[in-house]
Amino acid sequence: MCKVDDLIERYDLTPSRDGYETLDEYLLARWKGVDGLESEGYQALTEWFNKQVLRGVYDEQGRDIAAYRIDAEYEILTGDRDLRHDELAADLAADSIDTDELEDEFVSWSTMRRHLNGCLDGEKEPARSTSDWELESVEVARSKTREKARAALHSLSSKGRLPGAASADVDIQVKLTCPECPTRIPIEDAVERGYICKDHGRTVPRESDGDEAPSGVQQAILPPGLAQIGVSLTDDLVYTLDFVAAMGGAI
Repeated sequence: MCKVDDLIERYDLTPSRDGYETLDEYLLARWKGVDGLESEGYQALTEWFNKQVLRGVYDEQGRDIAAYRIDAEYEILTGDRDLRHDELAADLAADSIDTDELEDEFVSWSTMRRHLNGCLDGEKEPARSTSDWELESVEVARSKTREKARAALHSLSSKGRLPGAASADVDIQVKLTCPECPTRIPIEDAVERGYICKDHGRTVPRESDGDEAPSGVQQAILPPGLAQIGVSLTDDLVYTLDFVAAMGGAI
């Protein structure tokens, strides 16, 4: 029995969607993108599976298994061994969970690949090319920002600096701003209509003063405390790209 099946049996992991008798069937369906599911890669499936393992460990010890907590603490456990990691390790120890043993339970993407291709003898059709990879890339960045915001809110809540923050809704918007006027719209709307600013056209030449990003590279301005990233656009398109984080009220 491989590590994936061993963990499935040990923590009695089951599909999170009706219509599947085993978690292996569900993993294959998500990997292949059948039954109305979107096709996912090894890395995405590995992260999802490891979070199910984490949920199983927490459930055994009577620890809260709310989705926001699983997401936030999984990111800490798989990230750098910094102060946040040390604080979480101490918190887990109070629930009789050894951090090193817990992290050893997680599988790697190569283990997931071997499980899908070898243990389950799965085959997947080559991915078809798509013209939406640009928006998908933006969505990946938005998802990562959302995860970091949730982790920060969970920490603020646990320290008592912002009570209830861990249960707040987090919405990350990506908006494009014309440098010549206040026009500002969501990137999805801009792509759908084919332009950002009707009054200033689709290309806006601008001289660089040395402090701006090189032509073709726009800066994504993130909320305070979140890392700044660069987004590559076409050489003749110069617009400001902002990541706008909006946190809803606590549930």
